[in-house]
Amino acid sequence: MKPSQHAKAETLKTLHQRAGIFVIPNPWDAGSAKMLESIGFEALATTSAGLAYSLAKPDGEGVVTREETLENARAICAATNLPVSADLENGYGDSPETCAETILLAAKAGLVGGSIEDATGRPDAPIYDFDLSVERVKAAVAAARSLSFHFTLTARAENLIRGGLGMADTIRRLQAYAEAGADVLFAPGLKTREEIEAVVKAVAPKPVNVVVGLGSSSLSVSEMAALGVKRISLGSALARAAYGGFIDAAKEIKQHGSFGFTKDAVPYAEINKMFE
Repeated sequence: MKPSQHAKAETLKTLHQRAGIFVIPNPWDAGSAKMLESIGFEALATTSAGLAYSLAKPDGEGVVTREETLENARAICAATNLPVSADLENGYGDSPETCAETILLAAKAGLVGGSIEDATGRPDAPIYDFDLSVERVKAAVAAARSLSFHFTLTARAENLIRGGLGMADTIRRLQAYAEAGADVLFAPGLKTREEIEAVVKAVAPKPVNVVVGLGSSSLSVSEMAALGVKRISLGSALARAAYGGFIDAAKEIKQHGSFGFTKDAVPYAEINKMFE
């Protein structure tokens, strides 16, 4: 019997409260979610880029709709017994009210967690004003707390990959988001041990998520644990790895007329067994 949404929510909450670190990989569809569950991961998080690519759309330009994101999340939640958190981008609207609405809709889709970022999606003003950013997080937190289960709310500061305002502004925002009630803090683009450690210390005792594949890929799980990181996500890294193998195989066929890639392909029976 599948666990209830409440049970999934408690599992995700406990993962953030227990000692040690955990990895929350990012499937882009129901199939990849089921595969990750079969490998033994304890929780999953969606990827906006992975979804965008599967829809033949670019990521980060506001072209993937809230409805498409929630439909994808609903399919992933239905495919697995694991708790799922979603990349909800900027909440799909500028106002705090829209952020709150997105959290409630995410819960209805079966999600037990989600992230709200402070990126506007507009090149001329890529990051929301500080005060508005905080109000948006407060609204998302209030919506999360209105639910009958614990919805793990992650607040993302996007300066390092979009705004160019630097570490000082990033830490200021993360501290404000922590004070606003966010459960997890996340700043994509941290590159060094020193930057990661600074963020962890700045928002302690709140847990910090670090994404691998965007700046900090050289550090291992144990090395990040030593820095105080609670959660490691992979963003679009797994999707890009999968698409990379697909593209390389297609290029081999087209450019060389050979099929050497098949010797490294996962056996049919092995994948089939994951879905039994």
